[in-house]
Amino acid sequence: MYGEGMHMFKAFRVFATCCLLSLMLYGCQSVDSKSDDKVTIGTVQRHIYAGMSSADVVTVLGSPNMVSKDTNGNETWVYDKVHSESEVKSSSGYLDLILLGGRQSKGSRSSGERTLTIIIHFDEHFRVRDFSYRTTTF
Repeated sequence: MYGEGMHMFKAFRVFATCCLLSLMLYGCQSVDSKSDDKVTIGTVQRHIYAGMSSADVVTVLGSPNMVSKDTNGNETWVYDKVHSESEVKSSSGYLDLILLGGRQSKGSRSSGERTLTIIIHFDEHFRVRDFSYRTTTF
């Protein structure tokens, strides 16, 4: 009977240790939503230029979020990209909480968003006439 109780205690310790490691790894991870949007200012600066065809713009940036026409019938494309980040950092306490029952874990959470808006004006031949971009971070 005594041996069976020790075996269960050891099994519980292994389980608790696995839980601790999982929580520690989870607490250190960075959550990155919308990671499929890889368009950056550098991409625009390096690859977009006056005279570029609209097909080449789509190859570099993908499909625009909005398309409009001016009074002359020339198109303007708008790309609006949002990148959200959230990071959770934690420190100790989990093992003490599980095995000793009493200490609380300490941690912090930070989050932010970055936006990138790209506006591309085309001429009558669907070539880039000019473009502009702006970025915000909050």
